[in-house]
Amino acid sequence: MRTPAAIGPVPRGGAVLIAPGWVLTCAHVVGEGGAAVRLTGREVGITFSSGTGGATGTVSGRVECVLPERLEDRRPGLRALWDLPDLALIRVLAPVSHACVWLTDRSRPRFDEVAYFGCTEDLGTPEITGRTTRLRGTAGNGAAIRLGDDDEIEPGMSGGPVVDLARGEVVGVVKARRHTGGGGLAVSIVQLRTLPMPGRGQVGLYRRVMQAHDLHHYDQHLSDLDNRRTWTDVHGELPAEEGDPYGGRGRLTPGERTTLCGLLAELPPPGSSEVVRALVEAARGEEPDPQPPAPLSWRDGLGLLHDPPGGTGEAAAMLRYATDVSVADYREPPTPGADEELWDWIRATAERLWRPLRRELGERHERGLAERERRRRASAGRAVNGPARRAGGLPPGASVLLEVWAHGWEDLYDWRVSVLVGPAQPGRVTPVDSGVRATLAGLPEALRAPLAEAFRRCDTDEAAALLEVALAPELFGLAVDEWAVVGRVPLGVQRPVVLRHSSGVREHPADGEGSRAAARWARVQAGPLQDERADCARGVRAPPPPNGCRACRTTPCRCTAGRRTRSPRWDRWTRYGTPGTGWP
Repeated sequence: MRTPAAIGPVPRGGAVLIAPGWVLTCAHVVGEGGAAVRLTGREVGITFSSGTGGATGTVSGRVECVLPERLEDRRPGLRALWDLPDLALIRVLAPVSHACVWLTDRSRPRFDEVAYFGCTEDLGTPEITGRTTRLRGTAGNGAAIRLGDDDEIEPGMSGGPVVDLARGEVVGVVKARRHTGGGGLAVSIVQLRTLPMPGRGQVGLYRRVMQAHDLHHYDQHLSDLDNRRTWTDVHGELPAEEGDPYGGRGRLTPGERTTLCGLLAELPPPGSSEVVRALVEAARGEEPDPQPPAPLSWRDGLGLLHDPPGGTGEAAAMLRYATDVSVADYREPPTPGADEELWDWIRATAERLWRPLRRELGERHERGLAERERRRRASAGRAVNGPARRAGGLPPGASVLLEVWAHGWEDLYDWRVSVLVGPAQPGRVTPVDSGVRATLAGLPEALRAPLAEAFRRCDTDEAAALLEVALAPELFGLAVDEWAVVGRVPLGVQRPVVLRHSSGVREHPADGEGSRAAARWARVQAGPLQDERADCARGVRAPPPPNGCRACRTTPCRCTAGRRTRSPRWDRWTRYGTPGTGWP
């Protein structure tokens, strides 16, 4: 990859063609030139080769996005590592025909032998060269992969692909080499899911790119216009994985996986990450791996079904999941016949498996159709793309819980971020991340990534999830709604923010209490948001004072402050009690 806008000698780096017209590399590869050069929107030159018989040439591209987004404002010092995930997504400006790699769908890589590639000048001229090594572990909470020291990563290899040789799939891109010895770091390809989330009713960049990726390989697999080997053909030539107790029937063939991903790509995307996780749990028989990033597409759900528990065949789990997807509620009506085409393929594929599975899938499909019809009739009176919550009520569905504790005599804070599933499962809490001993000034930066991940899990295409902040009363002045998690937009503008008393926040309903907690949640959700306060001294409720403090807008208190503050967009709500379980 050439960067003609750089200062001094023209630098080069590796890159990988991941979808028609889309190139992935490291942000630092396109970031030469210092902090004065803006990354997003920058034009670069891309020299590519599609292999034997494929197209070769140089085209122009424009940087569409860099990760993390804060790199636009804060670059590392000279020779310092760029912040993870250190990725740049580039859109090719000129129409050109090229091959694409196959990206892994697994949420975490297998620690097997890999090959990595990049642009080097071993013989005095730029050329694509490769090395082999083994993966040695992860770093950065799974965002980075450690490459073994079997060989040396040379200058110019940054941004090049890391390929799992046992499965023929790209699992990461090269990021850095060690200062001493061989080996280094690569960025996990799964970090593409951290691309900016779309606005309401829009399809995000990640989903658009992955849809183009899957449809490209599906079309190549079906095409008979030439005899060039596709990635699916190469996958079919790899030796079968060991440990399949079903003699080859336990896993889908490469052609079946390519077809399934293509059929899923033709459907509208899921409404939220929790929809995908719920279907995966139903097909897998247990809660899927909670490690971030959250699954955002139907394809991501397949990656959570590898190696299911209890000896259940991987192919059976994926077909159960695909059956549930074929009868799911989509963000928008699918292309006519797309869901029926998926179901027809499932039935045909199941023919080579077991007769009890075929019968089970048929019954599963019938139940799904009946349930979808029931849901459609129940929602027939609701307006299309209407408000996500009732007038004056709380948003339904999952919410994010942030807990913060002060050290008392020290100006340091511990924190924890979790996901509350909502009224359907009022006692269920899924941890996301936690930290200790953060300074007050450092809290927004420490919580940026965990909150962004939690919102990815909870946000839907219709509404932004509620943020519940559990604090001791003396911390109610914490300006959470003024923090920025994505870009520079404050949290209070992006979504509803509610402060809660931290007392009893982890006291979830005991056996027999679930139904009462769900009923309390429903009453709070449907009830009006009353603009009034409880006077703790006199035990009565009264309208708020004309001037008030942040605490008197969030918890029962008697306020004597001289002014009143409001969230930029959402009024502070006067609910009080245990987050996620309803209120007495």
